[in-house]
Amino acid sequence: MAVLLNTLYVTTPEAYLRLEGETVCVMVEKEKRLQVPMHHLGGIVCFGEVMLSPALLGRCMEDGRSVVWLERGGRFQARVEGPVNGNILLRQAQYRTADDADKTLDLVRGFLAGKLRNSRTTLLRGARDSLNESDKAALVQNARLIAGHLRKLPHAADLDALRGEEGNSARIYFQSLRYLIRDRIREEFAFEARTRRPPLDPMNALFSFLYALLLNDCRSAVESVGLDPQLGFLHAVRPGRMALALDILEEFRSVVADRLALTLINRGQIQAKHFDKRPGGAVLLNDEGRKLVIGAYQERKQETLVHPVLGQQVPIGILPHVQARMLARYLRRDTGAYVPYLHR
Repeated sequence: MAVLLNTLYVTTPEAYLRLEGETVCVMVEKEKRLQVPMHHLGGIVCFGEVMLSPALLGRCMEDGRSVVWLERGGRFQARVEGPVNGNILLRQAQYRTADDADKTLDLVRGFLAGKLRNSRTTLLRGARDSLNESDKAALVQNARLIAGHLRKLPHAADLDALRGEEGNSARIYFQSLRYLIRDRIREEFAFEARTRRPPLDPMNALFSFLYALLLNDCRSAVESVGLDPQLGFLHAVRPGRMALALDILEEFRSVVADRLALTLINRGQIQAKHFDKRPGGAVLLNDEGRKLVIGAYQERKQETLVHPVLGQQVPIGILPHVQARMLARYLRRDTGAYVPYLHR
């Protein structure tokens, strides 16, 4: 449980929230675990089997606070709001920003700065941990190349130029991941480049599966705030495409999905037996592999870290929700800039 950006996130199973005077009380097994003044809250987000008293729900609707329910895994289920709410105004602000070329460029620079900075951090951390000097040198050199693309972002004149810097950086990053796989399994989990639709090797299959899980969480995050998940800034708008969720996803690819994939492989938790090869060359996780990855992903989401902007302990699974709310604040012009998540 945590209060972040004026929002109460309740992640404890079977918690019961009730109204007590001008406060919200969170009860777990008839024990009061948390008490928050109502005037501190702009909304409540519940994960899994969380219940609210009718009095609290009615008060939230009366005051214009939203209440959001997500599955334990993070998939969006429902949002309840009173008759007066600011979501239409927020979405109008989102649409106006998408039509403003300069504001769109500012946002895209933020998303990509987060992605490139976090990719570089992943490579440098791998270099510090590597026992192979040649691998270490390659990782450090490629991290420098990514830093070069990062420095070019403020000077990119349009979206195509920004996407070009992102594409060049991504190629360097993915070519570097082979050096993060331990020597003893590097041949078994050979990885040269990113392949999709379909993935052509076990590492790509693992990345694709984890990206799908993370995308689902990012979609839930933007929907819980009240943003339109299909209208993005970096990713082109297409029917059925969760463009804004993909925008948010970019900041977390390397530090959440990629690092978990490498951990599972290097520790031997995921092995060759957990993949099936299909006709045409596609490689996919089998049922046992998917169960293992989902379990590890859910455990990873429960780990906490200090958010660099908030200065608070935040579960990793809540990070997309924090960034979605920071994005909403920028779109409403409550803040002067969107600050991406930068992993330490």
